[in-house]
Amino acid sequence: MRLLKYNDDGDFSLTNFFESDIPKYAILSHTWGQDSEEVTFADIMNRTGENKPGFKKIKFCGEQARRDGLLYFWVDTCCINKENNAELSRSINSMFRWYRNASRCYVYLSDVPRPIVDMNNYSSPTWESDFRRSKWFTRGWTLQELLAPGWVEFFSSEGNRLGDKISLKEQICDLTNIPPSALYGGSLFQFSVEERLRWIDHRKTGKEEDKAYSLLGIFGVYILPIYGEGIAKAFDRLWDEFRKMQKCIQDLRLTDPRDDKKRIEETKGGLLKDSYRWILENSEFQRWHNDKQSRLLWIRGDPGKGKTMLLCGIINKLEETTAASASSDSTASDTCLLSYFFCQATDSRINNATAVLRGLIYLLVDRQPPLLKHIRKKYDDAGKEFLVDVNAWFALSEVFTNILQDPSLGSTYLIIDALDECVDGLPQLLQFIDKMSPVCSRVKWIISSRNWPNIEEQLNISDQKVQLRLELNKDSIAAAVNIYIEHKVGDLAKRKKYNPKLENSVRDHLSLNADATFLWVALVLQELETTDRRSTLKRVGGFPPKLGPLYRQMLDQVSKSNDANLCAQILSIMAVVYRPVTLRELISLDDALHKLDNLEDHPEDIEDLEQLIGHCGSFLTIRESTVYFVHQSAKDFLLQENTSRELFPCGVKEVHYTIFSRSLHIMSRTLRPDIYSLRSAGISIDQVKPPDPDPLAAVRYHCLYWIDHLVDSNTRGNNCDLEDGGSVENFLFQSYLYWLEALSLMRSLPTGIVIIRKLENCLRAEKCPHLYAFVYDAKRFALHNKLVIEQMPLQSYCSALIFTPTQSKVRAAFEKCIPSWIQNRPKIQERWDALQQTLEGHSSIVTTVAFSPDGKHIVSGSGDETIRLWDAATGAPLQTLEGHSSTIRSVAFSPDGKHIVSGSGDKTIRLWDAATGAPLQTLEGHFSIVTSVTFSPDSKYIISGSYDKTIRLWDAATGAPLQMLEGHFSIVTTVAFSPNGQHIVSGSDDETIRLWDVTTGASLRTLEGHFSIVTSVAFSPDGKHVVSGSYDETVRLWDAATGAPLQTLEGYSIVTSVAFSPDGKHVVSGSYDDTIRLWDAATGAPLQTLEGHFSIVRSVAFSPDGKHVVSGSDDKTIRLWDAATGAPLQTLEGHSSIITLVAFSPDGKYVVSGSDDKTIRLWDAATGAPLQTLEGHSSIVTSVAFTPDGKHVVSGSDDDTIRLWDAATGAPLQTLEGYSSIFRSVAFSPDGKLRALYALNNWVVEDSVKILWLPPNYRATSTAVWNNRIALGHSSGRLSILDFKKGPKLI
Repeated sequence: MRLLKYNDDGDFSLTNFFESDIPKYAILSHTWGQDSEEVTFADIMNRTGENKPGFKKIKFCGEQARRDGLLYFWVDTCCINKENNAELSRSINSMFRWYRNASRCYVYLSDVPRPIVDMNNYSSPTWESDFRRSKWFTRGWTLQELLAPGWVEFFSSEGNRLGDKISLKEQICDLTNIPPSALYGGSLFQFSVEERLRWIDHRKTGKEEDKAYSLLGIFGVYILPIYGEGIAKAFDRLWDEFRKMQKCIQDLRLTDPRDDKKRIEETKGGLLKDSYRWILENSEFQRWHNDKQSRLLWIRGDPGKGKTMLLCGIINKLEETTAASASSDSTASDTCLLSYFFCQATDSRINNATAVLRGLIYLLVDRQPPLLKHIRKKYDDAGKEFLVDVNAWFALSEVFTNILQDPSLGSTYLIIDALDECVDGLPQLLQFIDKMSPVCSRVKWIISSRNWPNIEEQLNISDQKVQLRLELNKDSIAAAVNIYIEHKVGDLAKRKKYNPKLENSVRDHLSLNADATFLWVALVLQELETTDRRSTLKRVGGFPPKLGPLYRQMLDQVSKSNDANLCAQILSIMAVVYRPVTLRELISLDDALHKLDNLEDHPEDIEDLEQLIGHCGSFLTIRESTVYFVHQSAKDFLLQENTSRELFPCGVKEVHYTIFSRSLHIMSRTLRPDIYSLRSAGISIDQVKPPDPDPLAAVRYHCLYWIDHLVDSNTRGNNCDLEDGGSVENFLFQSYLYWLEALSLMRSLPTGIVIIRKLENCLRAEKCPHLYAFVYDAKRFALHNKLVIEQMPLQSYCSALIFTPTQSKVRAAFEKCIPSWIQNRPKIQERWDALQQTLEGHSSIVTTVAFSPDGKHIVSGSGDETIRLWDAATGAPLQTLEGHSSTIRSVAFSPDGKHIVSGSGDKTIRLWDAATGAPLQTLEGHFSIVTSVTFSPDSKYIISGSYDKTIRLWDAATGAPLQMLEGHFSIVTTVAFSPNGQHIVSGSDDETIRLWDVTTGASLRTLEGHFSIVTSVAFSPDGKHVVSGSYDETVRLWDAATGAPLQTLEGYSIVTSVAFSPDGKHVVSGSYDDTIRLWDAATGAPLQTLEGHFSIVRSVAFSPDGKHVVSGSDDKTIRLWDAATGAPLQTLEGHSSIITLVAFSPDGKYVVSGSDDKTIRLWDAATGAPLQTLEGHSSIVTSVAFTPDGKHVVSGSDDDTIRLWDAATGAPLQTLEGYSSIFRSVAFSPDGKLRALYALNNWVVEDSVKILWLPPNYRATSTAVWNNRIALGHSSGRLSILDFKKGPKLI
């Protein structure tokens, strides 16, 4: 940020500040005059502009800032260099933040004169009418300048103070229709989109796009301004980015801790201010709150001591503080933020370390949306998956660290309740807290837990970390409990109509026996709610002191009730489930609660179950139709050894097994294809809304946790369920695909992959070969199709099945589910190949990839100038490394896995820390693009190759250059070390491979044989052989000692164009290998290869009678061929550049061609004579076709136009704009209409409706359509042909 300073000599100077070093400053809000009147950045730098009218405003701002004790101030006219587009763009997106962070905002109203004061010192009211008419209230940019700062003062044109936005709130609210809470610093996100838009509706901006750009901060989004795009396009981009931001926040939300807090307070009977007031006055709390060095407060105590309610009270107090700071005379950096999270061991959603981070981050970004940028980096790459996959903790801890270190983050309080209830990942969470609490000086933490020694050990208590032991504050806790008793017994007495004597007796007994334990009191009061008034004294006297004996008594009472067996069954189920379950889920978990053969939701069943839960002592509670334990200690009591023998007579494992078995039955009965009746094959998960009633409601728990119950049942030794023909195999054969669909609808498909992996780990191939084979196949199927099933659930039955190997066991089991409208299916390999996953996320071509030495990670480089780190097992993105300023050409891990090296088109080599992604070193020395980099086997050296024709050796520790190897006559494309580190092999554009001595740098031998650029080289593990790849489409194997060639391997090339013969029986294709191939359309078998072109064949077509083929090529020629014999007939020459498209006229007499030379040419098909040249396109012609009557030619171009021409005269008839991208993929049908069937991006589309998703290796490089048949050419050189039945494409 660039700030002005008013110097002692009356002059102004500009100073640049990094974000973290910005001092306190004032900021000016004003309306612009003519551009020539305003003082610019150039004027300040050149010390000119004092004579401009705008200088008066700058001088006023500087003087007022000085009066307010501020050295620096900011004025938009001159603190931004508007000649620098990049700076202007950044500034527009930073403006809201700059105004929000200002200590003072001065509104200079040039059209409001100084107030007139009469002799009695009364101001004339005329200034207020001028104030109301001020132009300032009609301008677009001034809206954020009113809302963003904490302190806004208004001044007349003479610099007289008129008031501030608080004292003038009535006038401002009346003028702007903005509610006072928005003016006082409340979150703008509490107001609807429509309401925020109304605030700017009447305002105007100089440039139409600025009306959208001035809302960026108000909606918390970042877009690059593009002046000239128009207001509609600017708002489209604003809303698109806003929707992405909202979607990211929605996906981040696992739970809203604010709702959890309300639930906890209501469940515990409300929060009494007097019961937590003591802690606010406690010396340890005061030390933590007031001492800047004390950054962590650990509130520790035994179960039931009220830790959670204490934290609720502290949160309330801190929220008052944050609200006061937001509305006071403070900057945004002074404003407090508060985020908190309540762990709950009985709920698997919120009982793990990852959930804690998600909850804390969610509240922070909800309250300060600009912080979302730290999440968006990963979310935009990977979507919701990065929040839930196996690496979610690592990704979120990195995100959270970046948020806490964000310079724009003000004072922040982070509160985590019940760390002891963090079942999964507690050591990681404690380590994170211990690491981060001393580092971020603006952040203070409060955590609570039981007195667990392992928590104390990992927190590493020091002077910066304060402990508040509840046991050492027993008097305060006892007093708080007595306040609680006083209040609660009073309420109970009113409801139950106790007389004063009975009320006092109950109160006195509770006070004497509570042992300073809130939970004990709450449980006793809950029991008294159902006790007759006349039995109250006897009942209350029968409650034993302390929690353990009370739980014992409650369980004894349950065992003596009429519903003892059912209650015990409910308690045993609740004790082992992995999260709180809904009433419907609980009914489905036990035969005794609901018969298996009747799964419908009967209201009487639900009512009966609620009554039964009421009879389960006070162990359970129901909130919003979900069953919870009243406290974690209640579940702990039921699972302790003595108690569990009563509740689980056959052992806990037996209950797990019963739930597992029940889950398989329920899922088998419930799951079915298209369970939501969506019908449309291409419907996106974002378009899906669960029906009411939801058929998945009762089986959600089963779908997610059946495998965990199987594992925790210890598979019962010789469990027949895991044998061939057992229940697991039967379920998978019957319902596996329906289960995947259900998981997709539940947004939990990644969990399904984890489940299959767990199941695979339970099996032994020798004991259950058939089941093991199916589970392995199911895992491959899920990994292979994860992307499509997750995004489009019903493609499970379309794309996922037809692009799965023909011998797949999943495909065989569910072949019947493939829709009948997919008639002819593509030819697919029989078995799974080596490809397990496709990782998508880079925004440009991926140029280089490498595995880590342990095989757990993958690193990739791209034309998007980034390096990405991925989890090799799940495909999840882990980190994005940024720093290069051009395409990444090469990446490699060091052999010890600790470092990554990258080479780039920016001529540099960079070294990175593989664990943190931190940049370590930049190696400079090459004079051109770095094409290849790698480490030596001992990690001590780095070797690099470059466009500058040299190979360089570097010291990996210091980055020092050691040697330069010269000898190649062209670009060095690839380099590698030998396994012993003594030799280097290199490949080059000069078509040779060279071997070098590392010590001397001497060239040892040159391997020749390739006919084009050598793209890749490597040594064999024993160092005896070298392998090389080349643009000549061969892989060659060489003897490293002699240089002798050993083998040459050849393959296919990219298919560029395909076309059907008129009868649909044959397909012709063009390729990068300069050939044309003829194929059998029914079988996909190759029939002929036509050779003659000298470069890439870009386009092919059949003549209408099917007797001839025409082709266009990069060799600038068009060739005619005999389709039956493959003989060349004619060569048509005339274009001055690549031929992109060719086509016959309907009568076969003419050929039309398009070219990179921007022209279309018409030719006589019989003689090859050129007839006409059609000119008009301003860029490459990408598509040409005749209309069915042959009278017109239509063409598409990269100039974003489609043009219609008269075929007889060549005259242009019509130009259509905005359709060229579609025109690349469609053609005319015989009736003259655009063909409805085409391939677009990743889809086969019919009538604009997506019907079949194409996996990455089946995406089309070229397409052809004949009636309802489509042929797809692929980059592998192969062809896929699909037939679709006419009619709706429904599931």
